[in-house]
Amino acid sequence: MTRETFLLIAIAYYIFTMAVVVIVLVFMDKRYKRILNDEINELEREKNLIISSNILTELNKVEILVNNADLKKKYKNWVKRFEAIRDKEIPKITDEIIELQNDYNEKDYPKLKKGLLDVELNINYLKTKADFLLDEIKEITLSEERNRETITKLKADYREIRSLYNANEKDYEIIKKPLELQFENVDKLFSAFEDAMEKNEYLEVSKMVKAIDDIIGNLKVVISETKTIVNLGNVLIPKKVADIDSIYHKMKLEGYNLEYLNIEYNIEEANKKIQDVFSRLNVLNVVDSVFELKTMLDYFDSLYNDFDKEKLTKTLYEDYKRSILIKVSKLEKINNELYRKIDDIKYSYDLSDDEVSVIGEIKEEFSSIRSSYDHVVEMERNKTLAYSRLNHEMEILNNKLTKNEEKLNVALRTLGSLKEDELRARDQLDEIKDILTQAKEKVRSYKLPVIPKNYYIELSEATLAINEMVKELDKRPISIKTLNLRVDTARDLVLKVYNTINETVKTAKMAETAIVYGNRYRVSNREVDLGLTKAENLFYKGNFKNSLENAINAINVIEPGIHKRLLEEYK
Repeated sequence: MTRETFLLIAIAYYIFTMAVVVIVLVFMDKRYKRILNDEINELEREKNLIISSNILTELNKVEILVNNADLKKKYKNWVKRFEAIRDKEIPKITDEIIELQNDYNEKDYPKLKKGLLDVELNINYLKTKADFLLDEIKEITLSEERNRETITKLKADYREIRSLYNANEKDYEIIKKPLELQFENVDKLFSAFEDAMEKNEYLEVSKMVKAIDDIIGNLKVVISETKTIVNLGNVLIPKKVADIDSIYHKMKLEGYNLEYLNIEYNIEEANKKIQDVFSRLNVLNVVDSVFELKTMLDYFDSLYNDFDKEKLTKTLYEDYKRSILIKVSKLEKINNELYRKIDDIKYSYDLSDDEVSVIGEIKEEFSSIRSSYDHVVEMERNKTLAYSRLNHEMEILNNKLTKNEEKLNVALRTLGSLKEDELRARDQLDEIKDILTQAKEKVRSYKLPVIPKNYYIELSEATLAINEMVKELDKRPISIKTLNLRVDTARDLVLKVYNTINETVKTAKMAETAIVYGNRYRVSNREVDLGLTKAENLFYKGNFKNSLENAINAINVIEPGIHKRLLEEYK
């Protein structure tokens, strides 16, 4: 490809690209203009919809209905507001839309965008005013249809109420007079409504409909709830109050303190509340009456649980009363006995004041529990508190007593272990002496040619340790810690003596047995004879271990494995 050809291709590509860009920009510009123009047209359409034929139609309807000064005044005000919208506000928006069109033609798009937003806000505001005006007018033009429909429903409800009343007239005897007066009022309001409708007094009609709706709504509630109110206030609650009052006085005679329940005061207040409910019922006011009476009934029902609780807690209280007295008396006796011996215990076992202070603390706590117990019992005798409260106090005392009992048991176990340690040490002294005696007898039972020197040393140490143990047991006070140390030392040293002499005798016996056994081979084997002779010399010098080794080695020349057979024979 030549240089000229390459340049021509590049120029053609550039021209094509620029053409595409220009076409795209032109297309986007046209599209943007079309969007702006559509927005202007949409605003024009919305403006034209503000003043629709609906407002004029409704105003014409009102003009026909005008027959009094109030309605005439309202009609003139609506016409004035309509004309202000039509003759002032609409032309102003029309001028703004024309200005937008001029900005569009002049391609002043930034100004056009701002103007579009302003005009849209003004149209929405004016549309709201027009809609509000139309709604006000329709309140009158549609009132006849709407009120007729409402009154029809209210008459149906009223007939149902009258029918229910007539069928159960005895149930409403208590409010017969005010109820029938209210029925007369409703009949009069229905008649007044018809007169007002004939005279086109629509402003008064709305008030009448509202009044009739309120009265019938209240009558419906009164008819619905009167039976319940009468049943609760005249039958159920009085019966419940009489039963509660009877149980209350009976329990008081039996010794129960029920002052905290405020029953007499609450009965008095309940009677006042019932009178108030019936006073309001007499003027057909039943607001919250059923709720108040049911709440009252629930309260009196709950008192049965309170009575049962008091009876149950009385039984629990009396159980606590007996068990605590027995237990505290028993534990006080044990602790007092221990407290009297505390000085002897301190002296006998070399205890400090801090180590035995718990006994005094326990004594004080038992005294406090006893005092509290007497106070609770005194309150019971004086009927100061209810059994539920008394039982709670006894529960607290019982928990304290249980904790103090555990502390006493720990103290008894601790102090008891000191005496046990002393007795155990005396028993162990006898066992230790017995082991030492067995060791001595073992030495005497097998006449060793030489007794090892370490035997006498260990025997001396063991004897000394036993003497120290005896001294510690004879001491007053005894230091249990020191005594236990002396016991451990004496036992270890005596066992050492016993093991030493036991091992020595065992080795000596085996060496002697080996020499005797090997004598049969002395004549036949020189090496055996020499070995056994050496073993005999070592045996008489007290070197029993080496003697045994030499004897076994000598015999092993003739009889391999002799060591194993000698062990079996020895066992």
